[in-house]
Amino acid sequence: MSAPLEGIRVLDFGQYVAGPLTGMLLADQGADVIKVDPPSGPRWDTDANATWNRGKRVVRLDLKARDLEVAKGLVASADVLIENFRPGVMARLGLGADEALARNPRLLYCSLPGFAEDDPRASLPAWEGVVAAATGTYREGGGAPGVPVFTALPIASSFAAFVAANSVVAALYSRHLDGRGQRIEVPLFDAMFAAIGAHGLSVRGSEASGGRPNDFGGGIFDCADGRWVQISLAKPHFQQRFARAAGLEGEVDIAKLATQRSERERLTSMLPEVLKRRPADEWEAIGAEADLPLIKVRSAAEWIDNDHAHASNSIIEADDPQLGPTQQPNSPVRIAGVDAGTRSPRRAIEPTDIRWQGEPVAVGSGAPRRAALEGVRVIDLSQVLAGPMGGRTLAEFGADVVKINPPNEEGAGIRFSVHRYHTDVNRAKRSILLDLKRPAALDVFWRLLEDTDVVLHNFRPGVLDRLRIGESEVRRRREGLVYTSVTAYGSGGPWEGRPGYEPFGQAPTGVSARQGGDGRPRSQPFAVNDYGTGLMSAFAALLGLYRRARTGEGGTTEAALAYTGTILQSPYLIGHANKRWTEPAGIEARGWGPLQRLYRAQDGWFFLGARASDLEAMARIEGLDGIEGLQGADLETALERRLAERSVADWCDALAALGIGAHALVDVAALMQDPWVQAHGLSVTRAHDTGEEITTVGPPPRLSATPVVVGPPATTPGADGAAILEVLGLSTDLGALVREGALATS
Repeated sequence: MSAPLEGIRVLDFGQYVAGPLTGMLLADQGADVIKVDPPSGPRWDTDANATWNRGKRVVRLDLKARDLEVAKGLVASADVLIENFRPGVMARLGLGADEALARNPRLLYCSLPGFAEDDPRASLPAWEGVVAAATGTYREGGGAPGVPVFTALPIASSFAAFVAANSVVAALYSRHLDGRGQRIEVPLFDAMFAAIGAHGLSVRGSEASGGRPNDFGGGIFDCADGRWVQISLAKPHFQQRFARAAGLEGEVDIAKLATQRSERERLTSMLPEVLKRRPADEWEAIGAEADLPLIKVRSAAEWIDNDHAHASNSIIEADDPQLGPTQQPNSPVRIAGVDAGTRSPRRAIEPTDIRWQGEPVAVGSGAPRRAALEGVRVIDLSQVLAGPMGGRTLAEFGADVVKINPPNEEGAGIRFSVHRYHTDVNRAKRSILLDLKRPAALDVFWRLLEDTDVVLHNFRPGVLDRLRIGESEVRRRREGLVYTSVTAYGSGGPWEGRPGYEPFGQAPTGVSARQGGDGRPRSQPFAVNDYGTGLMSAFAALLGLYRRARTGEGGTTEAALAYTGTILQSPYLIGHANKRWTEPAGIEARGWGPLQRLYRAQDGWFFLGARASDLEAMARIEGLDGIEGLQGADLETALERRLAERSVADWCDALAALGIGAHALVDVAALMQDPWVQAHGLSVTRAHDTGEEITTVGPPPRLSATPVVVGPPATTPGADGAAILEVLGLSTDLGALVREGALATS
């Protein structure tokens, strides 16, 4: 099988994280990517360039002088252009979207600025911490009262890259049919709303109603050896399996765990003491034997050397011309038949050597499309967050998505936390409740499949086979289908098929350990693993659709929580002979250094994002005189003391006036009420069929020719069942299906 993006030409002007990571996601799927750096080299000289620029040809061009015409020539024959400068920078070079599309109407011009071109903050230097502060990422929790918790992960940049990669492939699919290029804009600020997800949901303007629920028996617990495990007993059979495996027969009534709340609460109260009885490795082995979501918390360094990480190709080996042999995060998606185990190293070339490889990819000439995935039909069988987020993303690009849930589900799902697991991720879909264990419900499924293009699910291996709707049977009936799965730990390796939820992509890969530092491991703010994996499942499905459009062949694609947990750490998670783990970690961390850090002002907190070259200008601000001669700990101490003397607004205004990045910490509730956010569809308030006014996040990408849509509000689970049957010509079967228990209408 050829790689999905084979023959696609990408010109990557990106710097730092978002742009290069987007280019890497495309290069990993076969695109021919030319990475353009300034004459002095990349703006961030980091080991992670070995990951972000693998599979690319890297050239240094002087765009302000001799090499501008070379770049314009490349633009004229590229399929995709990526840049992540502040709005206006590329236009001043003559390489802006208008100029580029005039030169090459088939081009997909993808911009990833910190703030959108029409955002009042467009000119503000949008450092990672500045965007995080603006989007509620740094919030109080776990440390001293009133003190925000910092995270070193580039969540905004990573999500911008995830959204951009989806948008580019969706636009390629659309261009294959109608021939139109277009402009794509994915600001880092906007992309964060995909990460915020249900944390931004509110009902009738109340406090957020869709935040992380307290799953039964869920959390991180310390063990006899001082290590930690992540466990979830969210389903009754998990509770019973754990009690038996832990030898608790005489301490709890195992039979009653499935029916009596008091017995479940008793087991919950016992968990901290029970898990202290054995070391973490022993608990992990017990979890594997009992088929439980129970995993040892590992550091990133341990994950790099982990057997499953290598066997599942979450970590790959790659030689780099500067670092030598390395261990890197692999692509967070898998395409069956396309090698996922190796990636070619970045290769430096001279300007005289930059020629595209192969012939240009043919594009269509059909009628203009209103949405990228217009006419695409999807069956979404997935549960909880990651899979449904993938289905929602496809719907936002215009696909018709039918969401199937079981009428009587156990554990985390639409009935456990309606707003988090349904209202947020199932908007823009039609909802039907089918008990696929019943033949009559299977008949409805097969009718739906007749004109379906994508099946998306997150069941463990074998579950759908037992329901007689496994891949082989589905593909026998619908040969050209794109079949996309979401798993916890990915394919291959000893953990394949093991159960796991959002935190189980963070705990073994090093994400939780990094956030906890030397103390208790901690999850990241927001459900970044679930929402990120959802975006990657959509990316996988889009790659399958685009490849099918070009070759006529369907395919099997995959995303996984562990794949996403690995790639979210891309700036740091790279192993080589001289590796030093020096990134900030733990709840005491405030930033990356004195000039990229959270500071307490007189009335609150803000993030300062500056360079060493900004110190002289900063010293001209009243109250900061003399700091230009300081560095390191001395500079940090001085700034802590002086910045506490004035208000957040005073400092942010004074710094912004000098072109220096600074932003007050904004909480999510206020963010969702921001007039600019609401006007741009990132916060959407609508009446639902329950009669409630519910606010949810909106889709972040902006596509000029095939704009994304928020889609109708999520209906009550099962409310669309009758309408779906009518479309299928089965409306007269409704009563019998309900009586038989094959279908429920609510």
